[in-house]
Amino acid sequence: MSNMQFPFPIQSELTAITLAYTNRRLIADLVLPRSPVGAREFKWMKMNPSQMFSPPESKVGRKGVPQEIEYSGTEEASFVEDHGYDSVVPFEDITSAPPGYDPIGVHVTGNTQQLALKREKRVADLIFNLNTYPTANRTTLSGTSQWSDYSNSDPYTAISTALDGMLMRPNIAIIGRLAWSKLRNHPKITASLAPSTTGNTLTVNGQGSPASLQAVADLFELDQIILGESFINTAKEGQTASMSRCWGKHMAFLHQNPIATVRGEAITFGFTAEYGNRVSGSIPEPKVGLRGAQRVRVGESLRELITASDVGYFFQNIVA
Repeated sequence: MSNMQFPFPIQSELTAITLAYTNRRLIADLVLPRSPVGAREFKWMKMNPSQMFSPPESKVGRKGVPQEIEYSGTEEASFVEDHGYDSVVPFEDITSAPPGYDPIGVHVTGNTQQLALKREKRVADLIFNLNTYPTANRTTLSGTSQWSDYSNSDPYTAISTALDGMLMRPNIAIIGRLAWSKLRNHPKITASLAPSTTGNTLTVNGQGSPASLQAVADLFELDQIILGESFINTAKEGQTASMSRCWGKHMAFLHQNPIATVRGEAITFGFTAEYGNRVSGSIPEPKVGLRGAQRVRVGESLRELITASDVGYFFQNIVA
């Protein structure tokens, strides 16, 4: 890859700015971790989790040979897609900038933020989507079954039953902010976390203190519950801003293996194939402004993949 020539030069100092960018409110890289691929077009191995639960006869006779086991998967073809943004910075802005202010660096950071937010929305739309999951691994709540109905719903039992019925138990969960604000106060959850000495049960004095993310993660034997809080403007350019949440009123439970790669050596719900690193550079833009400008670009090559949908479970519309 290092020997390839591109018409748009990549500049190390601008790439350093975009690689250094982090936004802890964005969770896409936690939900679908990045895994490097060596080419734009690549193949990945889709594994069948059930083969890990089908051991053949293990007994070996005195002169016998142990049973051979072969693990196989389906090879799938895919490719990364390029995502990027440009900004044009007039030379007048560059030359008249006050000390310590770098207009090009500011645009690189801004473009990186927009790029990351667009990825956040792609991942949210993939994870919080009924069609991503098998029929048996998805539930849509409505009316009194929604967890915002504290008198009739029972999220503790609903979640426990769903997770106990899966072949591979999820180790992370993703929940939208509005859903979490309701769930953390649900009497069936707060009572489950209350000390037994207080007399709290699932039906008596259940309304305790609001639960923390880690407490609920521990309650359901999860490594982590990831909270989606980001906003995105859904209005068209030029219209009044209309802010909506990337992560809606839903909750997903996933078995996620952070060391999984395209080779399929580990079963995981999904990951992001990444070709190269996020890059940035600039070129002259002589047609803009009296004295010209610099065109600044930020981009990356990615493909978000769901590799084992049956190790995930989705609750849709968990609160009103």
